[in-house]
Amino acid sequence: MQRAWKRVKANKGAAGVDGMDIAETGRYLVTALPNIRHQLMAGTYRPSPVRRVGIPKPDGSERELGIPTVTDRLIQQALLQVLQPLIDPTFSEHSHGFRPGRRARDAVLAAHQHVQDGYRVVVDVDLSKFFDRINHDILIDRLQRRVNDAGVIRLVRAYLNAGIMDSGVVSERLEGTPQGGPLSPLLANVLLDEVDRELERRGHRFVRYADDCNVYVRSQKAGERVMAQLRRLYDKLHLKINESKSAVASAFGRKFLGYAIWADPKGEVRRVVSEKALATFKQRIRQITRRSGGRSIGEVIERLRSYVLGWKAYFQLAQTFRRWRSLDEWMRRRMRVLHLKHWRRGTTMYRELLKLGAKPNVARSVAALSRRWWHNSMSALHHVLSIAYFDALGMPRLT
Repeated sequence: MQRAWKRVKANKGAAGVDGMDIAETGRYLVTALPNIRHQLMAGTYRPSPVRRVGIPKPDGSERELGIPTVTDRLIQQALLQVLQPLIDPTFSEHSHGFRPGRRARDAVLAAHQHVQDGYRVVVDVDLSKFFDRINHDILIDRLQRRVNDAGVIRLVRAYLNAGIMDSGVVSERLEGTPQGGPLSPLLANVLLDEVDRELERRGHRFVRYADDCNVYVRSQKAGERVMAQLRRLYDKLHLKINESKSAVASAFGRKFLGYAIWADPKGEVRRVVSEKALATFKQRIRQITRRSGGRSIGEVIERLRSYVLGWKAYFQLAQTFRRWRSLDEWMRRRMRVLHLKHWRRGTTMYRELLKLGAKPNVARSVAALSRRWWHNSMSALHHVLSIAYFDALGMPRLT
């Protein structure tokens, strides 16, 4: 429980239905923990409902999150620390999501290897509202096969049945395990491992990350057979395939965990960032570097560092140096526009550019077109507000 508390505090997170944040829960547990411990050991502990939070998705729908109370997150984390070392080694080697020592990059590299080996048709399966449709009885049955402890099973069942609060009203949950609790990813892997094992038994090449599963085959006909098999396997678990997002298609250009795979003119298979991920990146940069907002250049660069460096770390497997360079140039151009917008008037632009070492004719030409921000950002200004200038300010780079 002490280790679990350290992890919960490190993860921070919002309050649940009781309204108590990390600090308030810490003070509460000083006196309440002995009673909670007694209830857990006696099997009488009853979790609080989770607080419903809707996260907007790009397609206009919402991803439902369930935020447990901090106390319940503590108990779930403690339970996870006990169960994971027992259960995780039993999972398939082709499963990469939410497992210790495994990351999304491992799944991307495995997918790339399958395509490189000649398996260039992918059966791309996306499950429809997976976490909302998990059947409690089937999940508990699969968990009992791995954990022979009635008390643990009873506690997990209590969390599944805890309900969800939305606008002050608690609804009973007959199926599903809302994303947001520490235990949900492990339970998802427990349920889906059955499909992994069947794919292994049939000798298929596949990669799974959480509820995203890609099976790689050599022909369209083989892919159609595998898709039919997967429909039957998921149907046994009472899960449905999202037909609009799933397909049997060429592996080239198909999105997986933000990446896509393409073949260059020489036929070499390469990893690139998907067009959707690039569009999301550019939209976020536009928001950070927007001309209104009253933020200093230093504040904008600090926000860029936070976002760009994290994005770069995730997509470091992409083999797209030219794309990275063009994105760097585009970000610097937006920052030059921001400088000009901050200076506002032509006289100020002229004075500030001279201070930065610009030639008088360059400063004069920029000042004469003071309202043409984007045009000026591509003029001789880039010799003044140069790469070295932005490096000195701490602006992040992808290259």
